[in-house]
Amino acid sequence: MSINSSTGRQAVTALVLDLFRLNSRLLIAGDRLVEGLGLTSARWQILGAIAEAETPRPVAWLARDMGGARQNVQRIVNDLSREGLVSFVPNPHHKRAQLVVMTERGRETYDAAVDLWEPMTDELMDGLSVKEIEEAHRVLLRLRENIEKREE
Repeated sequence: MSINSSTGRQAVTALVLDLFRLNSRLLIAGDRLVEGLGLTSARWQILGAIAEAETPRPVAWLARDMGGARQNVQRIVNDLSREGLVSFVPNPHHKRAQLVVMTERGRETYDAAVDLWEPMTDELMDGLSVKEIEEAHRVLLRLRENIEKREE
């Protein structure tokens, strides 16, 4: 089912503008939430991508998984490595693209960030049902799929 082009364009534009605003506020809130752990939202996001990956990944794969630029992810991973939160291990499939793994200290830091995050999710859910959140998630995934098609 297709929606009216003008109405649809206006709705998508309003949604995207609010997503930009939400993203900015989430980054600010995330920075404040984890600053005591020596993290930023960007560092926390990369630790999360490493934690959620089924197997260790090279930086390029982490960047792709996150939808970010490889150079930016590489810079942050290098910082995390210097701080002892991640390390590099040989990649059996590629000599130069080492795999990024979380250290014990990195795991403890990430887990502490998650512990701080969980109460914040209660605040974010205020006034929303699980069904509404799941529907919003489906919409965002579809928008992401549609934009990724443009990049192919």
